Amino acid sequence: MAIIALVSAKGSPGVTTSALACALTWHRRLVLAECDPAGGSVLAGYLGGALDGPRGIGELAVGELRDGSLETTFWSQLVDLDAPRRERLLLPGVVDPAQAGSVAPLWQRFADFFGGLEHGDPPYDVLVDCGRLHVVGPPWPILRAASVVLLVSRARLPELSGTRAMVRTIERDFAEHRVPPGSLRLLLVGDGHGSGEVSKALRLPVVARLPHDPRTADVLSLGGTVRAGRPLMRAAGALEVPVGALLERRRARLAWPVSQGVPDAL
Repeated sequence: MAIIALVSAKGSPGVTTSALACALTWHRRLVLAECDPAGGSVLAGYLGGALDGPRGIGELAVGELRDGSLETTFWSQLVDLDAPRRERLLLPGVVDPAQAGSVAPLWQRFADFFGGLEHGDPPYDVLVDCGRLHVVGPPWPILRAASVVLLVSRARLPELSGTRAMVRTIERDFAEHRVPPGSLRLLLVGDGHGSGEVSKALRLPVVARLPHDPRTADVLSLGGTVRAGRPLMRAAGALEVPVGALLERRRARLAWPVSQGVPDAL
C-alpha cells in the first residue's frame, strides 16, 4: 500500500481511536503518523506518556528545518507499538502548541517522505491521523498524496451535516490540485443511519463501519490491555481488506492507458 489518511469534519468522531485500532491489527508493516495540527494523543493516552525523552513529528520538524535531517533521524523518532518486532510503529504528534508552527511548513516534505516508505527495505504502509480539517495549518499535502482518504463520521444527523460540507470541500481541493479521482471514501463509526442511506445522501461510497464499542475505545484512549476479540478490534482488522482492494482498483485505473479509456470494471 502507500499512504492511508484518516480525517474528520468536526467534533471528535474517533479518528485517533479508529487509526490506532487499525494500526494494532494491521497485517502489514505499518507506521501510524499523528499529523493532527491540534496535537497527538496516543503518547499521553494509550501509552501513558512513558518514554525516554521527547520524540515525534515535532522533533523531526525542528531537525529538518535546522539541518535537513529527516531521513537520518526518522526511525529514531518512532515508538514500537509491538516491541521488539518493529512491525507497528508510531510517530507521535505534536505535544507542544509551539511545535505546530514548525510542522505546518513541512507537510509537503512529510507527504513525499511517507510516500517513499512503501518502497523501502522493508516496506511500510503509512496510516496518517490528520485530525480535523477545521484547524490552523491542516495537512492538505498529505491528503492529496494519500492513496486512500477515509473521512471518518458518525452516521447521525448532526454529524452528517458537517460531513457533507467537508466532502465537498475535499472534492473541490482535490479537483483544484488535480488529484486523481477515487481516493476519498467514508468510514462510519458507531450507530445511526444505514451505510447505504448515508452513502446516497453524501454521494460518496462507505468503505466500512466500525461498531460502537466504548470499552475498547476507552482502552485505546486511556491505556490498558487491548482485547483482539472485541468488536472494534475485529472490525478494524477487517478494514485492511476493502482498503487494499480500493487501492488496487485505483492503481489499475491510473495505470490504464488514457487512449483506451477506463474499463467499467474499475
